[in-house]
Amino acid sequence: MKLYLAELVGTALLILFGDGAVANVVLGKSKGRGGGWIVITAGWSCAVAIAVYAVGRISGAHVNPAVTVALASIGGFDWRLVPGYIFAQLTGAFLGSVLVFLAYSVHWSETDDPAGKLACHCTSPAIRRFGPAFLTEFIGTAALVFGVLSLGRVSAGAATGQETWAAAVGTWFGPALVGMLVFAIGLSLGGPTGYAINPARDLGPRLAHAVLPIPGKGPSDWGYAWVPVVAPLCGGAAGAFLFKLLGF
Repeated sequence: MKLYLAELVGTALLILFGDGAVANVVLGKSKGRGGGWIVITAGWSCAVAIAVYAVGRISGAHVNPAVTVALASIGGFDWRLVPGYIFAQLTGAFLGSVLVFLAYSVHWSETDDPAGKLACHCTSPAIRRFGPAFLTEFIGTAALVFGVLSLGRVSAGAATGQETWAAAVGTWFGPALVGMLVFAIGLSLGGPTGYAINPARDLGPRLAHAVLPIPGKGPSDWGYAWVPVVAPLCGGAAGAFLFKLLGF
């Protein structure tokens, strides 16, 4: 139970700080309005690092179903824990998005753009072509998982990541490096889709957007919603298998 609670808390922190950075840049009358892509990517990279610092010692800080499934697919994680991890991640992402809504409660009505309000919760493609968007998310998530494995944060044989966590980040550099990896992905590959690279990060907040009483919010774009779920799951597994194939 503690493992699942850690994943819920870690993913909630991820979304609170990540989507919070987007809201700060996008929403009307926010002091960060117009801050641009660098602010958003920096916010997400810090969000990932903070989430990993917070719960890595407990659950391995997957905070991403694509990471969980990828590790299980190469024997580095127990498949029996996968459903619980994913449920906890989705729940945490939903709750994190609700917190962003509450934190910016008086700013939603000051924003006229429904697409901007949606962006404060989930992703959408810059050019609405699902095939290229799928490929971008696939590549980005493959790079994420390959990079995380290269950093040594988790490895085969550690049932939940705790043992490898203790060995790999005893100096406390590991989470910061994971954050830098996400920053690099955002700067290089984030433009086409907003780089979800995490099914929970997109689906949980999209559900929150659908049910929250956001003034003038518009639709939640469920037609696109399958891309940031399926593509990261496939890309993450591909990145893990490539890492294992290369023998790194």
